[in-house]
Amino acid sequence: MKLDKTAEKNINKWLKGKYDDETKATIQKWIDEGNETQLTDSFYKNLEFGTGGMRGEIGVGSNRMNKYTVGAATQGLANYLNKVYPDGDIKVAIAHDSRNFSPEFAQIAADIFSSNGITAYLYPELRPTPQLSFTVRELGCQAGLVITASHNPREYNGYKVYWNDGSQVVAPHDKNIVEEVNAITTISKIKFRGIKKRLKTIQPALDKKYLKAVKGISVSPRINRKQSDLKIVFSPIHGTGITMVPDALKQLGFENVTVVEEQATPDGNFPTVVYPNPEEREAMSMALAKAKEIDADLVIATDPDADRVGMAVKDPKGEWQLLNGNQTGSLIIYYLLKAWRKAGKLTGSEFVAKTIVTTDLIDRMAEKAGVKCYNTLTGFKYIAQVIRETEGQEQFIGGGEESYGYLIGDKVRDKDAVAACAIIAELTAFARHNGNSLFDFLADMYKQYGFFYEGLISVTKKGKSGAEEIQKMMADFRSNPPKSIAGSEVTLMKDYKSLTQKDLITGEESDIPKAMGIESSNVLQFFTKDGTKFTCRPSGTEPKIKFYVGVQDKLVNKEDFDEVLTRLKAKVEGIKNEMNLV
Repeated sequence: MKLDKTAEKNINKWLKGKYDDETKATIQKWIDEGNETQLTDSFYKNLEFGTGGMRGEIGVGSNRMNKYTVGAATQGLANYLNKVYPDGDIKVAIAHDSRNFSPEFAQIAADIFSSNGITAYLYPELRPTPQLSFTVRELGCQAGLVITASHNPREYNGYKVYWNDGSQVVAPHDKNIVEEVNAITTISKIKFRGIKKRLKTIQPALDKKYLKAVKGISVSPRINRKQSDLKIVFSPIHGTGITMVPDALKQLGFENVTVVEEQATPDGNFPTVVYPNPEEREAMSMALAKAKEIDADLVIATDPDADRVGMAVKDPKGEWQLLNGNQTGSLIIYYLLKAWRKAGKLTGSEFVAKTIVTTDLIDRMAEKAGVKCYNTLTGFKYIAQVIRETEGQEQFIGGGEESYGYLIGDKVRDKDAVAACAIIAELTAFARHNGNSLFDFLADMYKQYGFFYEGLISVTKKGKSGAEEIQKMMADFRSNPPKSIAGSEVTLMKDYKSLTQKDLITGEESDIPKAMGIESSNVLQFFTKDGTKFTCRPSGTEPKIKFYVGVQDKLVNKEDFDEVLTRLKAKVEGIKNEMNLV
């Protein structure tokens, strides 16, 4: 059996180190079986702790999520907190989702924090990620932690770190934490034994405060009460959404909520789905079947840690159609701007926020409403940065990103599917109150502001050669930008790596205006005369390069919806072929 040198070194380290007998027995079993693949995959590297945390398959090994890798991450984070706050009473809030070993990993982290002189506040049961963000701020904690792998397959778990404002860590803390975690080279440095007096259980009062904050985002409570019989189907897909979403909907006045029973019980094996991801029709299939059975008005589903939400609308033919992340985000902003204007809440100091790869329809709606729209790099920590830096001067209405994450109001500083479910129900009630279906509401938005459609193309390039190929693709786009896309002349190129932009008609170069949520990042964007936007962005966590294509057209009549949508989808597919994105 021939193993990678790093794998061999890590295996010997684990066999000879102070690891538990069960772990060593598992490793020895793989060796006796000659299981080269398992040994290599589990030990060829250390599970990387990135700028927001880590994520990996659960199991034995240096490249797996287990008590030792979780322990090293927590010890490194604790060391950093003690350096940043040498004289302070440090507090950390901890939550976990429904994944296998999530409760155990959360308890291990709490014990390690307590052993390092840090008071750990731990939720006794699973809770949504956005509730942890809220809790960090509510308890005045210096940091927060969620054990979750979001919507990854069942084999995974993860570790997500938050700072004192309830947002995921940003510079300089992100890279400084990574350095401290990487310095934990032996488990003898990890203080696993908990200290009881520094271990605190988070009380149910925090649940009530969080739900009160969600209720506070409502803009049309009177309409909600009138439309209390709105038929809503909800699925938590075996995750944390079950703990808060039904109560949040009830608080806003919605009494007719049907929870998909088969997916209501939290279960880290996610037995009814292939992937617990509401972006996938397969994961939504039970909810859609229930909606058809009871003739529902709305279908919503949350991912395992309830920070993302998927929704479906019924078209004029009575068929349920899933909306993509851009469509849902646009509907939320379309409603909020309408409702805030009607309530007399727009004073000129309000703003919305989104990422640069999210639909420009949101920019257009905000501009027409006289509301500022901030564009940030991909990642909700950048939207949270804008909220933080404008606090007390401007008021955040809502925002989101194309990957099914939305935030309404500023009590939470991360994606919040609980609040998103509440506001989606409210906008559906608003539409029905005005004699429209949810589909009508969507079509009216497109008629008023233009029909925007976006497609995402992910190209996987594995291994060292794949990474080099991705680098070459980006270099080629920089040195030889496309002259036209889908027959329309490219007029502008933005390079976020150098933070410069170039007018491709005149050749004039200038700096991208400095803005909150914008820093150097390996992203390229091209804009054409007809409004097409084409973005290239290598993934920071996977061997992928992602291409975001945004196209637009006019929708004159609601009856032309399918025809225009088909045309726009064909245009995106044509761009994919034209650019040879395979």
